[in-house]
Amino acid sequence: MDTTYYGHGTPAERWERARLFFDAKDYAAAARVLSGLVEEVPEQTGPRLLLARAYYHSAQLGRAESELRVIVERDPVEHYARLMLGRTLQRQGRAEEAEPHLRIASALAGDFDRD
Repeated sequence: MDTTYYGHGTPAERWERARLFFDAKDYAAAARVLSGLVEEVPEQTGPRLLLARAYYHSAQLGRAESELRVIVERDPVEHYARLMLGRTLQRQGRAEEAEPHLRIASALAGDFDRD
């Protein structure tokens, strides 16, 4: 497969291209662009989170989980990454592992049970 197109351009151009692929629901193409971008700027959360989402939507759940764990390890209060990690674990049939992440995501979003 020719990957030249996916890695061509500045980081900003590749970010925009990845978002276009993602918005068009071509999650596999978005992931190809984003994986190179994440390697180049591993400290940035935005590309890594979109990569995790692209993996999730293209049923690459192990890869999504790996990216989300990196984000949560770096930023334990990144609520959307927590939510996505919980959903990814649920989708893999690991509901017990998912529950703490989903609870934390709800608390961080301000969704508290009112008794």
